Amino acid sequence: MSSVSFVVRTAVQADVNAIFQLINELAVFEKAPHEVINTPEGLLHDGFTINPPLYTAQVSENAEGVILGFSLCYIRYSTWKGPVLYLEDLYVKESFRGNGIGKALFESCIEYAKANGYKRLTWQVLDWNRTAIDFYKKWNAVLDPEWINGSLNF
Repeated sequence: MSSVSFVVRTAVQADVNAIFQLINELAVFEKAPHEVINTPEGLLHDGFTINPPLYTAQVSENAEGVILGFSLCYIRYSTWKGPVLYLEDLYVKESFRGNGIGKALFESCIEYAKANGYKRLTWQVLDWNRTAIDFYKKWNAVLDPEWINGSLNF
């Protein structure tokens, strides 16, 4: 595999369509493409129109300006720790994996959390995604098997 040159930067409004495309690729990877009901317009509104925005995102792009991956985070509050940053998604196009893009995006999230005074960075990983689990273990991350995730959809 040849090395890919890329930069990580904060996402801007013009990146919304590319991010949405990557969200759909991630949904296919996670075997749940039917679950995506958000739209580019929703992403634009929630991240760039309202103040404060509901999320922040980082993108990695190559020299030609093609978005290769993204991370999307938002603020949560822990009654035990205080403000924490939640990493909703980190995704790199399959053909560009293994070039350090995921590592750079994850490090960008860590730096953002530290710079903004968040007490923790949290995320979820599917139990069958061994590649992601191994990636997070390299960071000595705590992957807690005791908690069961719950949700209600409206």
